[in-house]
Amino acid sequence: MATIITSKGQVTIPKPVRDLLGLEPGNSVEFEVASDGRVVLLKSPADHPVSRFAQLRGHAGRHLSTDQIMALTRGDR
Repeated sequence: MATIITSKGQVTIPKPVRDLLGLEPGNSVEFEVASDGRVVLLKSPADHPVSRFAQLRGHAGRHLSTDQIMALTRGDR
């Protein structure tokens, strides 16, 4: 798969590659240079813990009571 480098050195990661690596907006990636000179693209592990608010994103109202949601936002697990 070919892509074009912008004047800022940016490229678009093709959708099949994003899907294969499970990349989503906001994810970090790493580049590694292999011993044979190839460059390998890897999904970075999370470099910081996900906030308890981020954990709730998209989940409010999915079989959780108000008390359960409030306990999660307070960190009471």
